[in-house]
Amino acid sequence: MAEKLVRDKIPTIVEERTGVRPPRRTAGGKEYRRLLEEKLAEEVGEYLAAPSLEELADILEVILHLAGEAGFTPEELEAARRAKEDERGGFRGRQVMDFPPAGQEKQT
Repeated sequence: MAEKLVRDKIPTIVEERTGVRPPRRTAGGKEYRRLLEEKLAEEVGEYLAAPSLEELADILEVILHLAGEAGFTPEELEAARRAKEDERGGFRGRQVMDFPPAGQEKQT
């Protein structure tokens, strides 16, 4: 049986619905970060398969916890996002550029 990170209330919800207490444990530091990264990939895959507000919320939840594990608050994350947007812009302009294949950049 494969393990995966679940939201905090999921074990209780499963137990209430099935009457069976699901096996669970608490992940430690490095393992927790790895599981968050796996969860991020899972949630992005789910969003790409079926885009929805709920899937975007799941992605954001995981990103906020990854930031927290790295020592950043949601406010610091948002400040970094805004700073990058101020410096380089966002994606509202929908700009697309062509790039040469890797290794075939023009030599000057």
